Amino acid sequence: MIIAVLLAAGVGHRMGNELPKQFIEVASRTILEHSVRAFSAHEGVDEIVVVSHPDFIGRVQDITAPYPKVRHIVPGGKERYDSSIAAIRLYENRPDACLMIHDAARPLVSQRIIGDCIAALSRYDAVDVAIPTTDTIIRVDDEGRIASIPPRASLRNVQTPQCFRLPVIADAYRRGLADPAFVTTDDCGVVHRYRPDVPIYVVEGESTNIKITYPTDLALAEKVLGK
Repeated sequence: MIIAVLLAAGVGHRMGNELPKQFIEVASRTILEHSVRAFSAHEGVDEIVVVSHPDFIGRVQDITAPYPKVRHIVPGGKERYDSSIAAIRLYENRPDACLMIHDAARPLVSQRIIGDCIAALSRYDAVDVAIPTTDTIIRVDDEGRIASIPPRASLRNVQTPQCFRLPVIADAYRRGLADPAFVTTDDCGVVHRYRPDVPIYVVEGESTNIKITYPTDLALAEKVLGK
């Protein structure tokens, strides 16, 4: 069972809007609706759950009402991982489930990426999406000096969805939450750290699969979605 989990619980302060960025309209639809449409359109996705900020659940219900694959709208928490955990707990009695955890603020995710992730889940328990890094990345020390320069050929910029068989991601978070030093902003990072025995396959992403973060990102989204 393939379940798309759309994380839409953020408040998006960097956009400078009163409303969270997932409710900004681009090409006549909200960013959230574009993400819902993308996963609804793929025949391999069985259902969708939207994790919403508690204050905006009613608005999410209105936006997703035309999409029958949206079966659940659940409240998220303070941190991003709280939203992932909310979806994991929703399906904890479905060990056959696979979760495709996606930032709702990435409305340009393609059918090809979604399909490649679903195909990879038939062979792997964890799947990431990433593109090659085009910039040189440096690591700095505590005083702001260059400590090392990793070879660019092996570096990737991570995107979403990040996909998992439910028992794997649930166990990784269970172990993580038991760790007093637990900190994460990334679901694959939780698996990598707490289930190092699980290989994480990387699906090729796309440069247009951007996360809407700043006002300048809206122009690209408008151009692509307008087509």
